Order: sequence, then C-alpha cells, then structure tokens
Amino acid sequence: MPNVLVHTADESVTLSAQAVRRLLEKGDGDAALLYLALLRHHGTVAPRSLAGELRWERSRIEAAEETLRALGLIAPAEAVPEPADERPDYQQADIAQRLESSGEFRGLVAEVERRLGKKLTTPDVGVLLGLTDYLGLPTDVVYLLVCHCAERVQRRYGEGRRPTLRQIEKEGYAWARMGIDTQKAAAEYLKKYAERQGALPKYMQALRLGDRLPVASEEKYLTAWQEMGFPPETVALAYDKTVLKCHELKWPYCNGILKRWHEAGLHTVEEVERGDRPAPKREQKQDSDELRKYVRDLHRDRG
Repeated sequence: MPNVLVHTADESVTLSAQAVRRLLEKGDGDAALLYLALLRHHGTVAPRSLAGELRWERSRIEAAEETLRALGLIAPAEAVPEPADERPDYQQADIAQRLESSGEFRGLVAEVERRLGKKLTTPDVGVLLGLTDYLGLPTDVVYLLVCHCAERVQRRYGEGRRPTLRQIEKEGYAWARMGIDTQKAAAEYLKKYAERQGALPKYMQALRLGDRLPVASEEKYLTAWQEMGFPPETVALAYDKTVLKCHELKWPYCNGILKRWHEAGLHTVEEVERGDRPAPKREQKQDSDELRKYVRDLHRDRG
C-alpha cells in the first residue's frame, strides 16, 4: 500500500503507545492537539502559553490541559509559591497617593471593608495594592477573590469568621499563577470550584467519614482525586483495599492506590476491576499444561 502521509521527512514528534491509547480512548480532539503542540515544543512550555499558536480561547485550552492532567500525560500543576520576597513594601505615602489618584482603587478598598466588616489597616490596604499593582489583577477580579475567600472561611469555620488579608494575598498569588485575571476567567474558576465543593460530601461518604466537612489536609486529597478523574465509587473501592491492608483509613496509602490506577489510565470501577486484576502466572499455567500432558500419556501407555 502506498504511503498516504506527506512531509514524512520533516522533523517529527514521537508519541508513546500508551499516550496514543489514552488519547484515543478519551476521544478528546482538543486534548490530542494540545499534546501534539506540547511535543512539538519538547514539553518546555506551559500548556496555556500555546493558546495563541492554537488560536484558542482561555476556557478551551484550560479544558484540554485539565484532560491531559487527568490522563496523566502532563505533570500536575506546580505548587503555588508563597508571595514573593521581593514584593514592594508599600509605604503609607505610596498608599495615600494611590487612594488619592485612583477612584477605582478607593472603591475597591471600600467594598472590601464592607465585605469583611472591618476597617482596613495600612498594611491591609498595602496587600490590595500589591494584588492590583504588583500582580496586575483588575480591581473587579480582586473583589471576586475577596468574596471567594470570605465564603470559603465562613463555610469551613462558621458564621462571623473572616479571612485575613494574608490568606487573601496567598489566594491572589494562586489566581495569578493560574492566569485568572478577568471576570470571565474568575467566574469559570469559581463555577468549577463550587462543583468540586458540592461533590465533597459524596467522597466523604465513600470513605465512611459521615456528613462532616473535610479538614484542609483531607480536602487536598479529595480535590486531587477529583482532578485525576476519579468518581466517588472508585474512591470507595480504594478505601476498601486500604482498610483490608491497613485495617483503617490511611490517606497516603489510599492516595498511593489511586495514583497507581491513574498512571495506568484506570478511573472507573469497571476499568479498575478489568485492569487491576492480577494476571495469571505463566509458570503456573505451563506447569499445569505439562501435568495434564503427563496424565494423558500415562493413561495411554496403560491402555
């Protein structure tokens, strides 16, 4: 059969058989295109930096990137660093000048004070100035960030609790690292966050932990498992295997089971039961075949 490909002599990229299998089984064309683009750049660029090359909007490339992470074809997102040491140390004069010159910034400070129910100190206002000036987040995005942090703290610790500006600053760095710098991007992120939070009770029940909210360290595990693509039913199966081995829930052990399944491309209970079943030992099968042959020969000779 003649070669149907063209430009085969050009520089090429190589896909492993495992990567091809996972991409074909997923059937996500955008994920496959993004993976090819990453291979073309030898994996040295961030996935979202290819939006211009692929002519995609942010939401489209983020969805493709998330699929590749769930398939285990690109590394997990890097941990968000602490606020940089070189962040400007805004003095009172700097803050006063910005408050005087920018009505938009004055409005942000007023809205944050109203949302948090307290008067902001000069260092507090300096944090907001760092988010808008140093990180370059628009004021409307910073306000959504503050509301998100306030709702999260209240949900976890109860009515009346408010986040510190330090907590808001750390989350702001996380948003900046994820490229959340528009209202649309923030709305998409908050929607996905709400969906993940809404699913947490099912995961807690799968782990026999009742109706309580997960603590922060537990939530990190649950969020990671959701991002890997595991439904609660598969987590329940990993829990059963963990208890069988450890006689109790040990989060690192359960996480190790799920990471192994994830690396093998197994996410549903059906996939795990098909793919995680021990293969028959070839030596045992060979011994059994030889034994049957010996018995047949023995009967034939006696006959």
